[in-house]
Formats: sequence, C-alpha cells, structure tokens
Amino acid sequence: MPRALPLPRPLWGRPSTKAVVTAGVFITTLWKLKFFLNPSEVSGEAPKHTEPLLVLVWKWPSKQVPNISGDVCHELYGIVGCWLTTEQRLLGQANVVVFPHARLQPGRDRLPTERPPGQNWVWVSLESPSNTKALAGWNQTFNWVMTYRQDSDIFIPYGKLVPNQSATVNIPRKTNLVSWVISNYHRTQKRAEVYKNLSRYLHVNIYGKANKKPLCKDCLLPTTSKSKFYLAFENSIHQDYITEKLWRNSLMAGTVPVVLGPPRANYEQFIPADSFIHVDDFGSLAELATFLKTMNSSRYRQFFAWQKRYSVKLYADWRERICTICTVYPSLPRGRVYPNLASWFNT
Repeated sequence: MPRALPLPRPLWGRPSTKAVVTAGVFITTLWKLKFFLNPSEVSGEAPKHTEPLLVLVWKWPSKQVPNISGDVCHELYGIVGCWLTTEQRLLGQANVVVFPHARLQPGRDRLPTERPPGQNWVWVSLESPSNTKALAGWNQTFNWVMTYRQDSDIFIPYGKLVPNQSATVNIPRKTNLVSWVISNYHRTQKRAEVYKNLSRYLHVNIYGKANKKPLCKDCLLPTTSKSKFYLAFENSIHQDYITEKLWRNSLMAGTVPVVLGPPRANYEQFIPADSFIHVDDFGSLAELATFLKTMNSSRYRQFFAWQKRYSVKLYADWRERICTICTVYPSLPRGRVYPNLASWFNT
C-alpha cells in the first residue's frame, strides 16, 4: 500500500502533536477552528486523518435549527473530533460542506463559487426519487451522497434494530384491528389504491391530516399501539426507501407492520422476516384481509419475537446524522465527483 502524502501545514505555523490533541478536546469556540488541517486528496485512497474535522452545513435541513454550539457530536453521540457549524464565513476552513437538497431548489440558494483544495461536498436527501426534483443542475458538483440508500457514501437510514438481549416481549393492549396515519393522500399513489381496495374487506382506523384527525407528537405511538396491525405504506416505492412509518409508527409502537414498499427481500435486509407482513405476500387483498381478521393470538405473538433480541433505534435528529459523516470520513473515496446525480439516484 503506498504511503499517504504528508498533510499540508497551515501558513501560521506547525502545531505540536500535544497542541493538536489539546485543541481537539478542549476547543470551545469556532475561532480555534483555524488550526484545523485540511486533508490532502489521494485518488482512490483516503489519507489518515487525525485532526478534528469541521463540517459546514450550508443550510440546516430542517426548519428549526438546533443548538450546535460546542462539541455536540461528542456530548450527544460520543463522536470525538467532529465540529459542526452553519457559519458560511468558515467555508475556507471546512473539511466537508453539507448541502441538503431541499436547500438547492432553484431560487432558494446558491452554492459557493469556489471549492477550497481538499474540501469535499456532500449532497443530502431523505426523500425518495419520486419526491426529489431538479437534480439535473447538479452534475459534476458533489463528491459524496448521503441518503437512506445502503449504497450511499454516507448511509443514513430512518431507523434500525440494535442488539438488546432483553428476552422479553411487550405487546400493548389492543382495541382495534388496523390503523393508518396519513397526512398527504393522493389518489394516484399506489398506497391510496391498495387502501381503497383493502378497505372493502376490513375497517381501517385512519388518523392524520388527510382524514382531519391530526395526532400530536406525543399522541402518535399511544394511538397506533392500540391496533393489532399498522399500514406502513410508503408514499412511493424505491430501493431501501423504508421510513419512520415502519420504524416509529409500527415497530416502536408495538404493532405488526403491514408494509407496502420495496420487495420483501429488501425489508429483510433491515428487519427479521417474521416481524412484518408484506402486501405482496398475498395473491389478493381479500386474502390479506382474511389473514389479518382470522389470526389467532399465538400466531400474532410470533411477530414480536424480534423484541427478545433487538430494540428500535430512530434517527430523528439531524445533528446525529451530520455527526455520522465524521465516523466514516477516513474510509470515504477521494478525488471524484458524481457526474450525473439524477442517474445515480433514479437507478
């Protein structure tokens, strides 16, 4: 393996190893970020990076910008040497710049005209290709992509199962058969068609803005937990597009998800095969309805066997997602850009 090229030293001096470590642990203001070192680019091989990383979020992905002052990555998530900022004046010192797609829409923002040497740009989106527009204008722009897709440079799922050897099963008390929380209902969506046909055979308790029954943040899980089954229907069907509808509304609530999304095999890359029901498992929606209505308690309990080994972890805080960049930074490819972003994302 060839030796990594030496890191370039800043013009204001060559800090000692002790000074660098001290700065990485005790730095408290962004002013000290001027001592950060930008990594050199080595085509095909990531350089060994031991200095603190400065990640500039060009515009925060959510409407509400949380507190990112201080060493939030370390304090909240145990990720050391990772500093977040939204101060665009620090562009020249940032190792990584994050561009959420929602902020790249025409007329809403403009990218920097120049990219400092060694700096890498990240395109971020949690939306599916069906709900992501205007990608053509960003060819030859981004070094890395950060999405829910497993083949992204930086993988940010909506949730995951984490080992938890509790050996217990907790099934909330049930008062109804099926529920669904839906905010944006469009008749042209696959989920609308499936619901319409399924509702001919069984009753579905519908909540959310689409049915003029919005649920407060703290009301969601207590409401869906009362149902034996939850319709975890995605708004569009794409590889790896498995959202909070599965992780939060269903699994975390303690109800069995009936999923509509990518194929069963794709779901099984994330959750056990016996923890969910896929619409495609049945030859017709009438068969699915019969399966749900006639299930006995013993069979129903089997869907919760995963609780003996795992618990649900949600990724709901953008600070945690952005901090994740620092954990994978050393292994990310250098010296390349995505020539056609739309082609990659729509594949």
